[in-house]
Amino acid sequence: MKILSTNQTRALDEYTIKNEPILSVDLMERAAQAFVNSFVLKYDNTFKTLIFCGVGNNAGDGLAVARKLHQLGYDVDTYVLSDFKKGSTDFLTNLERLKNQNSYKILTDSSQLTWPLSEKAVIIDALFGSGLNRKIEGFVAEIIQKINSFGFPIVSIDISSGLFSNTHSDKADIIRPMHTITFQYPKLAFFMPENERFVGKWEAVDIGLSQKFLESAESKYFYTTETDISPKQRSSFSHKGTFGHAYLVAGSYGMMGASILTTKACLRSGVGKITSHVPKKCVDILQISVPEAIVDIGLDDYHFDGIWDFRKYDALAIGPGIGLENINKFEGFLKKTQSKKLIIDADGITFLGQKPELLKLLPENTILTPHPKEFQSLVGRNWKNDFEKLEILSEFAVSNKIIICLKGKNTAVALPNGEIHFNSTGNSGMATAGSGDVLTGIILGFLAQGYEPEQAAIQGVYEHGLAGDRAAKNRSERAMIATDIIENLR
Repeated sequence: MKILSTNQTRALDEYTIKNEPILSVDLMERAAQAFVNSFVLKYDNTFKTLIFCGVGNNAGDGLAVARKLHQLGYDVDTYVLSDFKKGSTDFLTNLERLKNQNSYKILTDSSQLTWPLSEKAVIIDALFGSGLNRKIEGFVAEIIQKINSFGFPIVSIDISSGLFSNTHSDKADIIRPMHTITFQYPKLAFFMPENERFVGKWEAVDIGLSQKFLESAESKYFYTTETDISPKQRSSFSHKGTFGHAYLVAGSYGMMGASILTTKACLRSGVGKITSHVPKKCVDILQISVPEAIVDIGLDDYHFDGIWDFRKYDALAIGPGIGLENINKFEGFLKKTQSKKLIIDADGITFLGQKPELLKLLPENTILTPHPKEFQSLVGRNWKNDFEKLEILSEFAVSNKIIICLKGKNTAVALPNGEIHFNSTGNSGMATAGSGDVLTGIILGFLAQGYEPEQAAIQGVYEHGLAGDRAAKNRSERAMIATDIIENLR
């Protein structure tokens, strides 16, 4: 699913209006109905509903929502900003329609807005939409502060008022919703950790905008959903050689959990065979824990060290739990990878940050899977906000011709062509030790099975999160551990 800019969103609306064709006020009616269909599933008509409207098209949506909720038996109070006569044509049309059915109140000063008496109320935010490009000030900012202070759940129409869609927002005065019901597709701002409290739980509702326009629109940002995932088909005449042979360097003395988790996840991803390199003193624990794995016994008792020959392997991985003692051995490993498919995680990424010239040894489309602190160490610089971080992520992937899975909520997969794909699966229960090792194993398995690196990264992140969602249902987000993710791979 493409993520469009504010200008593209405006163009999409205009294209739909012209080519469907449909009147703009009727498209607004359709959007309002889609919002109401979602809203009524969350809040029934026992809630007092307070709707706050500005004067633009987002407010026009709010007025149409007010009318539709009133028709459904909701007790609705609608508030409109004082300069409503400056409103858009469609806003004024919906204001007239609402006036014929239900009253509204005009706000000229924040002092007019007092604490509602209702003990059970919900607020709908329709003050400003995605076109906002300036900081909110004056009495409107005071109104936003009051709305946030009421303590009632807030639902924003399309995007919370005060939040910019495509750039960093000043955090002074922005609505803090419990839910955002957005139209057609998510906004880029929804994927920034800094905006979590200004988005809440979001969902996109279909309002019938032009699919032809969406297909032709250019974007570097995408949202990965189930429709983007296409697992390889398995022939009934397959054998273990059909599904590839992976090679893994993970674990060290006292950190063998990383090797076990990565190895198991790789096997669960469907790989035919995996050979796991482990130090001498760690052989027994891997063979007992994962009898399906082939063990390559290292030269060192405690850390990785080998005579590397990768000719018979389809994909390689290195990093989880290997320790930070052997950067020279790590460099020796990279020099032997040549054009092999490769994924690097954890301590391997730290080595790259310590010695950036090693990046030149990476085969094109090598996959790195850092968490934010590892990524910061890798690029050697800080960022002012999450939007700048995103630009740094894209630039680093492009300049080094690599793929980076920046882990977190909506893990961002940056490709060498400049695209960034945000993931739709996963939950906070996956913020647990070993979860990243499982991701490395899944992607390694996909690489060995013949997936192209871009697909292996995007689909690996998606499947990892999906297994985490299944695990959370079984164990809860609080109680789940990394092993639960492996056991819930399908």
